Amino acid sequence: MHGEYKVPGGKLVTVDLATRDGVLAHVRVAGDFFLEPDDALVEIDAALTGLPVDTTTSRLADAIREHLAAAQDAGRLIGPVAMIGFDERAVAVAVRRALGRSTSWEDHSFEVIRPGPFPPALHTALDQVLTEELAAGRRGPTLRFWDWEEPAVVIGSFQSLRNEVDLEAAERYGITVVRRISGGGAMFMEAGNCITFSLVVPGSLVDGMSFEESYAFLNQWVLGALADVGVTATLSGLNDISSPGGKLAGSAQKRLVGGAVLHHVTMSYDIDAAKMLEVLRIGREKVSDKGTRSAAKRVDPVRSQTQMPREAVIDAFEAHFRARYPSVTGELRPEELERAEQLRVRKFADPAWTARVP
Repeated sequence: MHGEYKVPGGKLVTVDLATRDGVLAHVRVAGDFFLEPDDALVEIDAALTGLPVDTTTSRLADAIREHLAAAQDAGRLIGPVAMIGFDERAVAVAVRRALGRSTSWEDHSFEVIRPGPFPPALHTALDQVLTEELAAGRRGPTLRFWDWEEPAVVIGSFQSLRNEVDLEAAERYGITVVRRISGGGAMFMEAGNCITFSLVVPGSLVDGMSFEESYAFLNQWVLGALADVGVTATLSGLNDISSPGGKLAGSAQKRLVGGAVLHHVTMSYDIDAAKMLEVLRIGREKVSDKGTRSAAKRVDPVRSQTQMPREAVIDAFEAHFRARYPSVTGELRPEELERAEQLRVRKFADPAWTARVP
């Protein structure tokens, strides 16, 4: 069995191994990394040999770390171990990939869906339905772009409704409040003012990653798509994407039992900041580092930095994703839409769900 892992910004790690009676055998780690002293490579192989095939990524990494420390204590390794361009976790991921427990983008074919405008509550219902469909094995990985016409505020699963939203202001502006299944902060959404998309992937794609690592991993392609339209962007904080002009986007996740991950991103295109700050109870401290402190009239980092229509930006994002990862054009299935509509009525448009955290 053979597995490979390219460390982001680092080196390639490869692992060749066999299994025997449920444990790892004949483990050989290699790559274009740097390692001192030389004998540490033999010790890494020894650390992995004999471990159960279902050993988790974190435990594999710990086993390497512990074995190297023991080898130093025993005098088999002279001097400190230096792993340059890789680390214990990178080796562990390569092992998991060799075993088929961890996957890469290239191991999957992604359906790209642009279904047209839906009510925001139907979009949040589709997030749940498509994630559950993947967990059940009835759908593959999916990238779905949102479009909508009615204004809405979409709050995170754990946010307090009254702490986040001025309900009188929302009613005055005809803005619907919807609660989604993922965590994170509120999304202020009028037609055409932001770019939102959901990515549903198997848990194997982020196998062994912390939430923080998986946010960075699943947002990397977004940085490349932004570069294609002339925006220099970086990851910031746990789940944000920023440019020199301030915050561009926020992302949120939900992981389901059964091994499916929902990851979605909302990006500011051209937001009426004055209205947003009337509707959302955002304090000065919360927005002081996000480019919205003055809240003069609009927050438009994507529009102003690209000078492109919103649809053209979305087209460029789709093209970048398709060029980067195996992709096919997909569509929502009738049974998925039917179930999402049922969830919209029974859950996401239900005041009891919206106010589940009052």
